Amino acid sequence: MSDAQGRTRILLADDHALVRRGLRLILDGEPDLTVVAEAADGAEAVAIAGAGGVDLAILDIAMPRMTGIQAARELADRAPSTRILMLSMYDNEQYFFEALRAGASGYVLKSVADRDLIEAVRATMRGEPFLYPGAITALIRDWLDRGDRAPERLLTAREEQITKLIAEGLSAREIGEALHISVKTVDRHRANILQKLGLRDRLELTRFAIRVGLVEP
Repeated sequence: MSDAQGRTRILLADDHALVRRGLRLILDGEPDLTVVAEAADGAEAVAIAGAGGVDLAILDIAMPRMTGIQAARELADRAPSTRILMLSMYDNEQYFFEALRAGASGYVLKSVADRDLIEAVRATMRGEPFLYPGAITALIRDWLDRGDRAPERLLTAREEQITKLIAEGLSAREIGEALHISVKTVDRHRANILQKLGLRDRLELTRFAIRVGLVEP
């Protein structure tokens, strides 16, 4: 999997153009790597990678319309040969595990991307996982706590989707229209989410969404 010059073809997905520019400089500076496409959200990333011509998708975890984790799940179905690397501001165990379960080969923190990104890309293309030190600690702790059982998901995929849209300020009617479900169904999901998380209202739910990386502050 490479272009005519033998370089790994990379899709960069991040909703901040400045971040994409910085990452592109790092990647394009390597003779065996080339950024062939950019996306500003997860849905755009899925459309581009799904059309082919991409060996590796680097996905920001917190993007509008569709998160990096949601995009990774879609890509696993639509473009299974495309490797996935997750990029995040958040050293967050829940979303680290979710990224792995969604099909990502590695998880890179933005704060150290200049140090870790190239190594992560090459490990991913060799078929090896890339984990930052804190993630390795989390894996060991989880293994000791749970044995061989995978960590439970806090929210279902649909609840995660609705939480993201609520935190982005959409009304129940707007969420219903976006997801093609009734307002009553949206309200029922919202009540279930609040109960699961032990939260009281939209404000607390928005804080939760920011804390776990569904939306950015």
